[in-house]
Amino acid sequence: MKSLVRTIACLAGSAALLGLTGCASLGAKPWDRAILARNTMQLDRNGVESALDDHIYFSKEASTGGRGIGGGGCGCN
Repeated sequence: MKSLVRTIACLAGSAALLGLTGCASLGAKPWDRAILARNTMQLDRNGVESALDDHIYFSKEASTGGRGIGGGGCGCN
């Protein structure tokens, strides 16, 4: 009975170690970072357009937020 428990514990530990090493290769490689840093790959490529969109949104919705902007919708922003 003890050997069965020990075997199961060893297999569970091995599975946990394999699971932890499975994510070790995620992430951008140094030679891929130049491609990802291009302006066309940015989520917010045009700052002025994003600011105008945010202004229209909080003007229509009477609230702000979601992009790090504080405010409560009272119109005093």
